[in-house]
Amino acid sequence: MITDITGIRLRRAVAAAVTTGAVLAAGAVSAVPAQAATKPSIAAKGGYAMNNANGKSLYTKAADTKLSTGSTTKIMTAKVVLGQKNLNLDSKVTIQKAYSDYIVSKNASSARLIVGDKVTVRQLLYGLMLPSGCDAAYALADKYGKGSTRSARVKSFISQMNSSAKSLGLKNTHFDSFDGIGNGKNYSTPRDLTKLASSAMKSSTFRTVVKTKKYTAKTKTKSGGTRTMAAWNNTNTLLGSYSGAIGVKTGSGPEAKYCLVFAATKKGKTVIGTVLASTSTTQRATDAKKILNYGFTKV
Repeated sequence: MITDITGIRLRRAVAAAVTTGAVLAAGAVSAVPAQAATKPSIAAKGGYAMNNANGKSLYTKAADTKLSTGSTTKIMTAKVVLGQKNLNLDSKVTIQKAYSDYIVSKNASSARLIVGDKVTVRQLLYGLMLPSGCDAAYALADKYGKGSTRSARVKSFISQMNSSAKSLGLKNTHFDSFDGIGNGKNYSTPRDLTKLASSAMKSSTFRTVVKTKKYTAKTKTKSGGTRTMAAWNNTNTLLGSYSGAIGVKTGSGPEAKYCLVFAATKKGKTVIGTVLASTSTTQRATDAKKILNYGFTKV
């Protein structure tokens, strides 16, 4: 009888020890941190993202490879305009036939500006960044370049773009156009474009423009009347499909393929980045979303 009681007690002690061990083991497992997010694979030839607050790299793929930029070039166009001394955003620009002729000759993206209309600089910035109007880019370059001829003013404006790139330390960037339709010497890298966008986003006007999904301009006609332009829709689809998206700019072209400079804010943290030479308009957005999701796990 004593032996039976001892055996029962022994079995109970063993069971308790096993149970306690299991609980401790479970606790140890739960204390192990979750596995880090896997770096995503993207279709774009190059990609980069960083923490906008401190410049810490969050994602890289051929981040320093020089690639054609397409209309993401217009980020610099806008930055140069917004950096002008004594800038008056309500200053009016008369739309010239040369701007519309340029659009036709290049088969370029257009804000559909009407020759003879007077359009404010602010409106031209919306026309530049939302529908990616190369006519708006031309108008801004013509206004803010220096020189007695239009060609001289355009050359001067492009020089300002390159000077700005140099001042930002963008060593792998060069512009030979005001809109991205270059002559083989319009290039940048995912890292450089991201740094450029981060700098541009310091301007409240720039931030307001690039997060706008739709804008309607009311311009002054040649005869002094008012024209309500057809609405300009932002080509950046992230603004309607990714929570927290705040910009920045699309780009495309035969050489550039499909590009997107993007930014989003969640819980007070902003991730900003670039994909260059993706395979389609849909894929560049998908690439950007993958990078953003990954970036926010590391920011």
